[in-house]
Amino acid sequence: MDRVSAFDEPLKKLLGGATAKVMAEHLDLHTVGDLLHHYPRRYEERGRLTALTELPLDEHVTVVAQVADARVMMFNNGRGKRLEVTLTDGSGRLQLVFFGHGVHKPHKELLPGRRAMFAGKVSVFNRKMQLAHPTYQLLDAQDEDEATDAVDAFAGQLLPIYPACKQLDSWRIAKAVDTVLPSAQEAVDPLPATLREGRGFVQLPEALLKIHRPHTKADIAAARERLKWDEAFVLQVALARRRYADTQLPAVARKSVPDGLLDAFDAKLPFTLTEGQQKVTGEIFGDLATEHPMHRLLQGEVGSGKTMVALRAMLTVVDAGGQAAMLAPTEVLAQQHHRSITEMMGELAENWGLWREAPPQKGGGGRRAGMLGGSDRGTKVVLLTGSMGVPARRQALLDLVTGEAGIVIGTHALIEDKVQFHDLGLVVVDEQHRFGVEQRDALRSKGKQPPHLLVMTATPIPRTVAMTVFGDLETSVLDQLPAGRSPIASHVVPAKDKPHFLSRAWERVREEVENGHQAYVVCPRIGDDADEAAEKKKGKKAAAPEDDAEKRPPLAVLEIAEQLRKGALTGLRTEVLHGRMHPDDKDDVMRRFAAGQVDVLVATTVIEVGVNVPNATAMVIMDADRFGVSQLHQLRGRVGRGSAPGLCLLVSEAHEASPARARLSAVAATLDGFELSRIDLEQRREGDVLGQAQSGVRSSLRVLSVIDDEEVIAAAREEAVRVVADDPALERLPELRIALDALLDKDREEYLDKG
Repeated sequence: MDRVSAFDEPLKKLLGGATAKVMAEHLDLHTVGDLLHHYPRRYEERGRLTALTELPLDEHVTVVAQVADARVMMFNNGRGKRLEVTLTDGSGRLQLVFFGHGVHKPHKELLPGRRAMFAGKVSVFNRKMQLAHPTYQLLDAQDEDEATDAVDAFAGQLLPIYPACKQLDSWRIAKAVDTVLPSAQEAVDPLPATLREGRGFVQLPEALLKIHRPHTKADIAAARERLKWDEAFVLQVALARRRYADTQLPAVARKSVPDGLLDAFDAKLPFTLTEGQQKVTGEIFGDLATEHPMHRLLQGEVGSGKTMVALRAMLTVVDAGGQAAMLAPTEVLAQQHHRSITEMMGELAENWGLWREAPPQKGGGGRRAGMLGGSDRGTKVVLLTGSMGVPARRQALLDLVTGEAGIVIGTHALIEDKVQFHDLGLVVVDEQHRFGVEQRDALRSKGKQPPHLLVMTATPIPRTVAMTVFGDLETSVLDQLPAGRSPIASHVVPAKDKPHFLSRAWERVREEVENGHQAYVVCPRIGDDADEAAEKKKGKKAAAPEDDAEKRPPLAVLEIAEQLRKGALTGLRTEVLHGRMHPDDKDDVMRRFAAGQVDVLVATTVIEVGVNVPNATAMVIMDADRFGVSQLHQLRGRVGRGSAPGLCLLVSEAHEASPARARLSAVAATLDGFELSRIDLEQRREGDVLGQAQSGVRSSLRVLSVIDDEEVIAAAREEAVRVVADDPALERLPELRIALDALLDKDREEYLDKG
C-alpha cells in the first residue's frame, strides 16, 4: 500500500456499510483520512462531571454526569409511561425523559449513583433544561463484562468527546477512530522539514495519535499546536500561490488623466470626502497605475461611502480609455446602484448623448468628448440584468461591445458568455460574500488583458479572516462614517413573553410616519405559492409528546403586510417588496418608496445592502433570530442614513436563555461592525465561513480558530510567502503538493496553475 492510499481508503471497507453511511450523510466523513481529521471537540476527565448549568440550548451535547434519581410517571389514564431521570454534577441538574417502549432499559440501568456519558439535544420543557430520549454509555458498570466496551474505548484518563449527531454518538465515533488509528502512521507530512524542526513540532503521525488518544493535557496541547499549523500553512500556501500567479499576469495601467471625468465629477461634489475615503482612494489609484492587475478588498462599515470610492475608481479607468463593470448580487441592488451612480454623476451620465467624440488627449487613452466645444467629458452608464426586455438588453450589449458605455452595473447576467466588452479595465464586485471566486474570475476573463479587481463588502471582517478568506487580496478598510449620519437605537422585542412590547413597536412605527418619516418591516419568508410548495415538499416531522407544537414556519412578507394593513398600521400606505416580484414592479415600489409615496415597506432581505432612503428612520425585523449577526447589522444599516435618528426593533419569540436571543442582544448592544463580526464568527462554524467565501476549498478548519489564532495565521502566511517565492510550483515539496490537492478541488487547482 502506498503512502496516500491508506488515507483514501473508504470507511465502508473498515467500518461496515451502516456506520459508513451515517458518517457520510450526517458528518460528511467518507475516507480514513476524513475520520482521522475529525478531532475531538473537547475531553472529559474520568471521574469529573460536566458542568450542567453551562449547556447550550438547542445543541447536540455529550455530557458525563451522575444519576441523582429516577421515577416512572403514568399518563393518558395509565396507557402511557414516561421515565424521568435527574442528572447532577454536584451543583446543577439536568432532566432526562424517556417514553413508551424506550422506558424499560434505562429504568433498569440508570440507577441513582451510576455515572454515564449521555448524548442528546438540549431543550426546555416546563422551564427546565432537558434531554429527550438521549443515548448513553455507562462508565462505571457494576458488572465487569458490562463495562468492557467503555473501558476499551476510553483506556486513558481523558475521554475524547467528538462532534457527533443524533444518529451516531461520540463514543461510537471513538470506537470507529480506534479502528482506523493505525493508518495515522501513513500520514503524509505537508510541513517542510526545516519549518517543522525549526518550530519544534511533533511529527504528523504522532500529532494524530495524541489528539485522538492523549495520555496527558500536554499531549493535547502539542497535537493541537501542530495541527493548527498544518491547517493555517496549507491554506496560506494556496493563497500565496494565487497571489504569486496574479503578479505574473500583465495588465494595462489605468492612470488618472487631468481635466477628465474624475476632475469634472469631483468639482461638482456638494461635500468633502472623508479622510478615510481619500486614503483608500489613494491606495486604489496606486494599484490601478501599475502594469499588474489590482486585487484589493475594500471593507467598510454600513454607510461609510464605499460606492463613492468605487465610482471614483471607475471614472479613473474610463478617463484612461477603459470600461468599468460593477457586479451586484441582486436586481434590486443593481438597479439601486445604477440609479444612485447616475444621480451622483448628474449630467456626466444623463447628458452623455449630447457629447461628441474627440481625439484622445495626450497621456490619456480614452475618448475625449465635449459639448459645443466645452472641455468636460461624459460617458454612458448602462444597466444589465437577467430580466431586462430583449430590446433594452440588446442595446446594453451593443453599448458594451462598442465601448459606448464606460460603466456597466449588473447582476450575474454580466458573467454570461454572450456579454463582451470593448476594453474592460476594472471589475468591482459588491458584497463579495454573495459570489464565489470562480464568478468574479469569470467576469475578469472578459478583458483583453486581466482587468483590475476591487472587491467590496459592508460586512466588517476581522484581520485574521481577511488573511484567510480573502488572503489573495490586499485589504483597505473604510471605518469612518460621512458627516451627517445619525445614531441608530436598537432593541430586542420579546414578542412571546411580552406581547405588549410588539404592540408598542407598531405604535412607534406610526409615530415615525406621523413625523414625516418612513419605515421598513423585514420578514424572512415571502409566503407565496412557491414558499408553500417548498414547505409541503419538506413534510412535517412527528413531534415528540413532550414537545410544544411543531415549530411554525418563519413569518412571511405577504401575510404580515396583510395583517398590518388590516390591524396595527391601518390607514398607512403599506407596500411589499420581495425577490419573486416582476423586476418592473420591484423597481416601481422602490422608486415610490424613495420618493416618499410609501409609508411602510414590508420586504425580504432584498433591501439588505445598497438601498439608500435617508427618510426611512424605523425598521422592525420579524423573527429576527432567523437571521445571522452580519445580516442583521446590514439590514439595520438601511435606517439612520439621514439627519433623523434611526430605530431598529428586533422581534423574536426565542427563549430568553437561547443562543438566538444572546445573538440579538449582542446586535442591539453595539453598532460596531467589527465587534459584531467577531461575535458572528464565534457563534458559527468557522469552516462554514471559510468554505462559503473561499470557493473551491473542500476542507473546513477543525482546530485552527480564525478568531483566537491570529499569531499562527500571520506566521503561517509569512512562511507560505517564503516557500512559494522560492518554489512556486512546489516541485521540491511533493508532500505539501499532496496536501494542497486535498484542500482544493480540481477546477480551483487548474486556476492556480494558470499563473
